[in-house]
Order: sequence, then structure tokens, then C-alpha cells
Amino acid sequence: MIPVKKVLSTLLATSMILLTLSGCTSTTSSNSASATPTTVVEEDITLNVYNWGDYMDPEVIAQFEEENPHIKIQETYFDSNEAMLAKLKADSSTFDIVIPSDYVVERMIKEDMLAEIDKSNIPNYAGLLDYCKNQSFDPNNKYSIPYMWGTVGILYNTKKVTETVDSWNILFNTKYKKKIIMYDSIRESMLVALKLQGKSCNTKDDADLKAAENLLISQKPLVLAYGTDEIKRKMINNEAALAVVYSGDAILAMDENEDLEYVIPKEGSNVWFDNIVILKNSTHKKAAETFINFLCRPDVAAKNSAYIGYTTPVEQAIEDLGEGYSDNPAYNPSTEVIERCEIYHDLEDYMQKYNEIWINIKSS
Repeated sequence: MIPVKKVLSTLLATSMILLTLSGCTSTTSSNSASATPTTVVEEDITLNVYNWGDYMDPEVIAQFEEENPHIKIQETYFDSNEAMLAKLKADSSTFDIVIPSDYVVERMIKEDMLAEIDKSNIPNYAGLLDYCKNQSFDPNNKYSIPYMWGTVGILYNTKKVTETVDSWNILFNTKYKKKIIMYDSIRESMLVALKLQGKSCNTKDDADLKAAENLLISQKPLVLAYGTDEIKRKMINNEAALAVVYSGDAILAMDENEDLEYVIPKEGSNVWFDNIVILKNSTHKKAAETFINFLCRPDVAAKNSAYIGYTTPVEQAIEDLGEGYSDNPAYNPSTEVIERCEIYHDLEDYMQKYNEIWINIKSS
């Protein structure tokens, strides 16, 4: 489960100034398909977008509506993939575009909920990082286009942790009793235990799962808290030494506290992708593809990523954002780091087994 996305408030003011100035340059350097607004309808329509909270820059939406005066964007928000799916299964006729996580795209494809995307209407797709394309949950990006991506790792305080942090094993060190924050989610917690034991974070092997469960139960006395959004603030305020976090949250925290560092452990981790999809029953498919192409434009993607804090898949946008982003391993991890990470897959009915394990851990 990907958390509700938050604004990088401390970066926003400067980012907006820089991107306003650099946007014209980016557009000029892009190909004509990237630079030219595309109005595909003459009648006024509304594209209904179902999105995570605070996960698209309002100025980006305003810019799109200015360039495409016949298309209005209406956002509705969800706070979990599971809540989003439940709403769509009850009534999917309300929405055109949704922004689900990778394993949910996989499930939506299986359940025939998505329209095939005509990439001839999305020429800016060519500018996406190769790594972000053709992932296993949607080979050839037949149904989805990458929107943002990131990793799960350890955020730690260099004043409280003096040894090298390069393994999940440090989260089980009694030296840091009641100074460790775990992510309050079964997939992220099991990720830590499974990777530490050399197993896949998508395993369905009962023995692997039992060993991970036992490891997390043994760790529980060391844990200060299981948290989500509040983890950032606790780390910024020096209330803990180590925490499991998403990369975007790490970027925000590090910007506010210079003693914080972020690392992907050597055993590997999760790399996730949030994606833009069009629902099968959308009546505005071509307009939706126009909006997707706009979001993949380098100047737009750079502005949007600076607002959100997570990594854009648009290669030129990362370069345009400059060194504070491109050389930040939390924002732009190396190929070597990415190669030791896994994507979460849809566990289908076996997710019930994971949920039972989580109940056991939390109640132990």
C-alpha cells in the first residue's frame, strides 16, 4: 500500500520559481509533440480523475485547462488502493482516469477494468526512463503509463546511529530498543523480514512466511511505534534513531533535518510505481490520453514532481530539476540499487494469509 502523498513544503517555494523560469526552456528543447498543446474536442467535457490526496500540482491542472480550454479536470481523492478498488467496483462510471499502484494495476487488468491505451496519442511516452516501462505488472504498458515511482528503505539519524547502516538487520539490534519505527503495513513489515532472510517479498511459501512472522514478533519489544505519515515528523524531531519509510517521505525529512540519511539495504527492498490508467467505461478516452501526454511532458513532469516529492519517470525532467534531485540517491537511486529491489505483485486470495500474520504480530 502506498501512503497518501504529501507536499514537499520546504522545497515548493523555490521549486515553483525555478520551474516557472525553466519551463519555457524545457518546452523549447522537447520535440514538437511535447511542446504543442493538443485540444482533441470542440465541446466542453470534464475528465474525472480519481487520485491520491495531494498527488498532483494544482498549477499543473490549471495549466492543462488553459492549454486545452474544452477540457476541465475534476479530482476526487482516495487514501488507499483497497478503498479505491472498492469504490470502483461499486460504481466505476463516475471516473475516467485513476492513479493506482503497480500490484493494483495487475489486479485491474485481470478483472478487465481498464481500457487499452493508444500510445500514438502519447508521443511523450518515448521520453520515459526505460526502467519504468514494460514492468511485469503490465508488459508493454498496454493499460498503464508510469506516473511516479520510488523505493522503501531506512531513514536514520547519523547522530544517534554511528555504525554503517547497510542492512535490514540493524532494525533488530537491541542497542536501538525503543528507537525504531516500523511502517504500519503488512507488506512493508514483511518486506523487511523476508528480505533479511533472502526471500521474495511476494512469497506464498508458508515456511518463509512463518519465519518472517516469528522474526517480526521477536523484534516487537525493540519497536518504538508502528506508524505511517507521522514517521516523518518523529524523525525530523529526533524522536527515533531508525525508521522504515518511503523515499519521498525521506526526501522531505532530510530537507528539514540535516542529520538524517536514507539507504536501501543490501538485501534488497521494494521499488514501486504509481501509474495512470483509463477505465474501460470512460467516454472520454482520447481526452484522457491528451491529459496523460501532457503529464509526461518534461516541463510539466518536473513541476509536478517538485510539488509531490516523488520521482518522475520522465528522464529529461529529472535532468531539468538539477543536482538537488538528480544526485539525490533517495530521489534518483542508482541502477545497482534498483536491480536489487522487487515490485509488489497482487497476492490475490493469499493476501488473507498475510493479513492473519499481521494480526498475530500486532497482538503478540
